[in-house]
Amino acid sequence: MIRVKRVYEQPSDQDGLRILVDRLWPRGLRKSEARFDLWMKEIAPDDRLRKWFSHDPEKWEEFRKCYLKELEQKEEYVQELLGKAREKDLTLLYAAKDETFNNAIVLKEYLESRLK
Repeated sequence: MIRVKRVYEQPSDQDGLRILVDRLWPRGLRKSEARFDLWMKEIAPDDRLRKWFSHDPEKWEEFRKCYLKELEQKEEYVQELLGKAREKDLTLLYAAKDETFNNAIVLKEYLESRLK
């Protein structure tokens, strides 16, 4: 199972492997307080796309489409995540305040479609 959660939320027993999937370090989070197993910043949207989107819901569909296209070019990282997802539960962590419109949601959708 793949879950999505804000990196600032408390870990739970159901999280499994906790992977931060943002390119930038989460604001206000000290490295000593970070509770994740892996930081895979390479799987995050590139800086140009991230800055353009800026979590604007009106740009969501275009962002989603562009990020899915980017993910097709990141096969090595996608395969690494798929391998981990086949072994145990994953929780994709993100820092954005918006729980509906963020890269982790798109990544989860993409990974789940590849697992079927």
